[in-house]
Amino acid sequence: QVQVVESGGGLVQPGGSLRLSCAASGFTLDDYAIGWFRQAPGKEREGLSCISNGDDSNSDDSTYYLDSVKGRFTISRDNAKNTVYLQMNSLEPEDTAVYYCAADRGSLWTTVQNMCVMGSLFRNLEVWGQGTLVTVSS
Repeated sequence: QVQVVESGGGLVQPGGSLRLSCAASGFTLDDYAIGWFRQAPGKEREGLSCISNGDDSNSDDSTYYLDSVKGRFTISRDNAKNTVYLQMNSLEPEDTAVYYCAADRGSLWTTVQNMCVMGSLFRNLEVWGQGTLVTVSS
């Protein structure tokens, strides 16, 4: 069964950090680009960060970050563990949301920025996880 499973969410105080994991099973993560998305209650889904597949992950345009998380969030992949991470620092109450990861081989987009935009607007990426809740509150 092809799936991705998110983990690492929880309750954290403002200014704190969390690391989310996106573990793939049933397929080789190295062949897919991966994106992290979030959706807060009553708000649209946002494409936070996307990273290209294993072959392109070291190129200059291999990662994309939404402006609101740039400098605070870092995406990385460990293909040996079939896992992608999202390190989140300096968390704010506005970061409270359900966080999703998605995997896609890129048949509908040409840049990882487009992947993040399309995923947030149309949710048409190949594999989606069920989400993990992040709550930032004192």
